[in-house]
Amino acid sequence: MRPSSGATYRHVQGLSRGLAILHAINRSDDGWATIAQLSETTGLHRTTVRRMLETLQADGYVRRSASDDSYRLNQKIRQLSDGFTDDEWISEVANPVLGELLQKLVWPSDLCTIDGGCMLVRETTHRFSPLSFHRAMIRQRLPVLYTAAGRAYLAYCGDEERKQIVQQLIADNDEQAGFARNSVLVEKMVEKVRAQGYATNDGEWNLHTKIGAIALPIRHKGKVLGCVNVVYLKKAVSTAEAVRRYLPELQAAVEKIENRLGEMDNLAG
Repeated sequence: MRPSSGATYRHVQGLSRGLAILHAINRSDDGWATIAQLSETTGLHRTTVRRMLETLQADGYVRRSASDDSYRLNQKIRQLSDGFTDDEWISEVANPVLGELLQKLVWPSDLCTIDGGCMLVRETTHRFSPLSFHRAMIRQRLPVLYTAAGRAYLAYCGDEERKQIVQQLIADNDEQAGFARNSVLVEKMVEKVRAQGYATNDGEWNLHTKIGAIALPIRHKGKVLGCVNVVYLKKAVSTAEAVRRYLPELQAAVEKIENRLGEMDNLAG
């Protein structure tokens, strides 16, 4: 039997059902839905819904609440849209501002977005900076808990998202897991960043102990879209000096990006 509409292969019904369930959870009240609710919304049998949810949970795209057996989209679901939504605003809005920031500070900057348990470098000025010490930064994955960009994101994202990120870090069981399991230490770090109004990294990442950085979140419509940092060599600039010399320009750059995002919304509306 040949499929209709000129398609080469059969329609993958299981994939369509899985996508329908993800869509239904996304549109549910408060982002939570039970199997019964999803069955009613999608028209799928409860057994089918349960089977799909178990697969999606095993792959990290949804998580189940042990208290009431409801389901919610997990942090990993954001990876499905990173290559689409991020590219648009980064290329049109953020890139020119990063170029301006480089001209003023000379030290390189990265724009990072969350990607599971890491920060993904989406754009950078390393390749243009005469002070760069690591030019191949695009698509590099940076630890959340040991970098300024990751700390800024964790401190300013929503409470539920922060909880999911920490759970992901613990589940990954890598170099960040021990830190993530210490809830007191994580909370102190978040409180410090919020109290300062910016995040820092003073060489805590064991792969780059000679590097320091400061970072700020890019916020839009009540959410954190990503973070921008300024990266420098510790032997050349202390953290205190970096905050004094570079933070005002970094703040102005982030404000410009946020304002341009608002202007784009106004034009679209």
